[in-house]
Amino acid sequence: MAVGRSDFEERKRNRINHLEEKAEKASKEAERLYKKSHDAVKGIEPGQPILVGHHSEGKHRAAVKKMNSAMDKSVASRDKSAYYQEKAEKAKNNKSISGDDPEAVTRYKSKLKKLKAVQAYMKAGNAYWRKNKTMKGFAGFLDKEAELIDKKMKTAYPWIQKSGPYENWRLRNNNAEIRRIKEKLESLDKLDSTAAETITFKGGEMRVNEEINRVQFIFDSVPSEEVRAMLKHNGFKWAPSEGAWQRLRTENAVRTAKNLISILEKNENKGEIA
Repeated sequence: MAVGRSDFEERKRNRINHLEEKAEKASKEAERLYKKSHDAVKGIEPGQPILVGHHSEGKHRAAVKKMNSAMDKSVASRDKSAYYQEKAEKAKNNKSISGDDPEAVTRYKSKLKKLKAVQAYMKAGNAYWRKNKTMKGFAGFLDKEAELIDKKMKTAYPWIQKSGPYENWRLRNNNAEIRRIKEKLESLDKLDSTAAETITFKGGEMRVNEEINRVQFIFDSVPSEEVRAMLKHNGFKWAPSEGAWQRLRTENAVRTAKNLISILEKNENKGEIA
């Protein structure tokens, strides 16, 4: 059962394009409204005060009100454009590994390799310091860089001077990330060997949908508010395009779904859920 979904890159591109289109649309609307705000007072001399009691007062006030309204909407549209453009840029530059990426396993393995290399390098650096009391000559360090580290170490806390320039918290955090990646790879390996399945229960069915990489609940009719709350609480969201309540396909998602089926059937038998 393959990990991820084949249309991952296409979906990512489509999302970025959609966000950019919304940003461009809002930008054009901002320009249109900006022009409208200026056109509203086109026949009025710049700086011309409202002549109270004059026959032009009403028209002047209406023009100013129209100008301010258009300008406020222009600013709002400009902000909206910036918001969508920022989201598009974040989507482009997002380096996190998605569960929908069919290359997730390869990416995690690559990340794990780099993390292990960093851990080994930090340990070697600390060992070198403990032996030589300097970082000069350590692989990857220029003399100027080593001098800065040596200077810093002279005023460091005693336990840092004793252990080395790479603090324990950095080693612990990096090692924790190594464990997390290993666990993720183990989980994906188990998921890859999991068979697709559909479990029917009274009122609907649960599908482990390999094609779109989702665990789904499909009901014969609209579920009760209590059932919907239960689904939301367990990470399932309504997907109109699929006509299903679903979440990313993971080992935990499958276990959770099967547990929910047991709860639904138990409550159905008790008559607690309509």
